[in-house]
Amino acid sequence: MAVKSITRDIQYYKFCLYGFFKNLRFFDAFLVLFLLEKGIGYFEIGLLYSVREIVIMIIEIPSGFIADALGRRKTLISSFFFYILSFLFFYLSTGIALVFVAMILFAIGDAFRTGVHKAMIFHYLKVNGWADQKVDYYGHTRAWSQAGSAFSALTAGIIVFFAGEINSVFIWSVIPYLLDMALIYSYPTWLDGELKQGHLLRIKAAFADVWKAFIVSLKTPATRRALLSTSLFSGYYSAIKDYIQPVIKAVALSAPVLIWLDNEQRTAVLIGVIYFFIYLLTSLASRLSGRINHLFSHPYKPVNLTLAAGFALGAVTFSFYYMGIYSIPILGFLLIMMIENLRKPMGIALVAEYSQNASMASVLSVSSQAKSLLAALLASVTGLLAEWLGLGSALAMVSFFLLVLYPFYQLKSKGNTR
Repeated sequence: MAVKSITRDIQYYKFCLYGFFKNLRFFDAFLVLFLLEKGIGYFEIGLLYSVREIVIMIIEIPSGFIADALGRRKTLISSFFFYILSFLFFYLSTGIALVFVAMILFAIGDAFRTGVHKAMIFHYLKVNGWADQKVDYYGHTRAWSQAGSAFSALTAGIIVFFAGEINSVFIWSVIPYLLDMALIYSYPTWLDGELKQGHLLRIKAAFADVWKAFIVSLKTPATRRALLSTSLFSGYYSAIKDYIQPVIKAVALSAPVLIWLDNEQRTAVLIGVIYFFIYLLTSLASRLSGRINHLFSHPYKPVNLTLAAGFALGAVTFSFYYMGIYSIPILGFLLIMMIENLRKPMGIALVAEYSQNASMASVLSVSSQAKSLLAALLASVTGLLAEWLGLGSALAMVSFFLLVLYPFYQLKSKGNTR
């Protein structure tokens, strides 16, 4: 299959710049270390991540109607307002109570943002007659997001190095989010979509529709497999991705590098540099997603391949953490993050294929809710196991368990996606 060419106009670069600014979350590379410094254990960290995912799952359902009532631009600007509030609560937190408030505010921002901006991109492509570019186009915009993450990690390392404490990264994160609010305001007004009056009955109906679609998905074997295939790995990734931070800190404290620096400075430098290169490679993975997808006759094939490979990598590489070998788990994290960024655009293609016989909105809603639900469950289990058995054992066991269950959600033919 031929690779679709990307139409690069001014709005394309705005979409890309949005993703770049949005991923300038300078705290991302240090969040778990920040929580551990607050005296919060792995089980509580798992609960925090679970609360975040559950809040996202609940609020995402009416977010489309809120966007209908306010317009997509105002909804996105509101989401960044909640993000900024969460950064301030993180910065001011002295214990787990304020951290929970911060995490909930962050989840509200996430729920208002994710589906809305993606809808704006797809709307823009459809209006301009470029719908056939969706996999490659979304892969390119996501690549800019990963490039933002790379720059963010390197900058965060510099901030922590000179500040001597992690808290300051939350204040610095406010600046790019203010810039993104201004950028969103500059989007064409027609990207707001058709404005409609939001009513409580419509929101209740949305919950009912998603619940019905979810039940139907669970009852139908083919639909259940497609749902799990497109959402399970993203849930797994969301649940475990930040646990690379204690691994890198272990490297910083054990390896004979930068020995003239104190422990906190060594950790800051290594986290910044390692995350920088990880996100550069995941950015490349996003850009190549469309090309790799075109190598296969149907999206279910690369989705299957990457799903099994990701869980197998986790089961094998995370086991080395238990043995005190930290470089291999870091490599495993890198490959898992690359796989996630390859899968994201492919998942969109799979959903598009699946939705030929169903509502696109319903399929996207159920897939998103399933991802959040699975992430909440896996985050709690991982945190609990890490508290009991140690971080490496917990990550390896969760990965191995998901790999063993692979035959139950493997897509075996094109017919399984319908």
